[in-house]
Amino acid sequence: MKFAAFSGVLIEYSIQEAMHLTKKLGMDGIEIAAREPHISPSSSMARVREVKALSDSLALPIPVLASYIGGFSDASDSEAKSFLDEFKRLLEIAGVLGTGMIRVFPGGPNAFMAQDYHYAKAAYWMNLFAEEAKKHQVNILVEIHNDSLVETVDSSLRLLGMIESDNIGMIHDAGNMYITDTDYGRESVLQLGRHLMHVHVKDELRVAELGAPGTFASTTRHGRELFLQSRLGEGGADHKPLFDALRETGYSDWVTLECHAPFPAYERLEHDFEVVRRLIASA
Repeated sequence: MKFAAFSGVLIEYSIQEAMHLTKKLGMDGIEIAAREPHISPSSSMARVREVKALSDSLALPIPVLASYIGGFSDASDSEAKSFLDEFKRLLEIAGVLGTGMIRVFPGGPNAFMAQDYHYAKAAYWMNLFAEEAKKHQVNILVEIHNDSLVETVDSSLRLLGMIESDNIGMIHDAGNMYITDTDYGRESVLQLGRHLMHVHVKDELRVAELGAPGTFASTTRHGRELFLQSRLGEGGADHKPLFDALRETGYSDWVTLECHAPFPAYERLEHDFEVVRRLIASA
């Protein structure tokens, strides 16, 4: 497995500073949050080339552009077309950076509330995105995420089953799946099979009230629930079965650490990376 830091964790730093910190941590690459002040669809190509030059000099590849484009299921056609224009721009940027994967979001509502037409509309637009991405030899990533059409493995496979292109796959995210209260261990990895293209790692914890730093609310099948962003091993998501399954299945691709717990950014990434290395050693 290869490990990347999510630049969104380091968003208070410039992208150059974020890359240097990622290298200092000893990680293999950096997944760039495709929004300002890092790299976005509006970034100039001169700036993109500067980031590529730094990537090369640090030997720190950029496997993923984590875009915030999407929401097709509840967007108007004109909005979706504008998303496609942004995506085409990111494909140009990915070509310069040597990036082979771009994340997009299908939209909502929660899978347990969604209707057939939500999935049909998301699939229609994602097929168009996939056709564009294939021209550039880029894969599209869809993150298993609470409050979305794809918040479980079953709902992910439902959407993928409506998409013709084979260059779309899933990001497994145990933290998000803990929030949804769905399986995120061995069976989830086996069920996803070839559709598992990327992995995100973070921890969360169910709590009784809001107010403390890092707390937030999310709608689940249980109603409105409250959570605390946590460092690995300090929340409720047990990542050991996940890493055991990744080793069992021979997963050798990228794992991105994206802890948003209320600690200094470098400290929380350092902590989570150490926990992950222990998990792998014991797998």
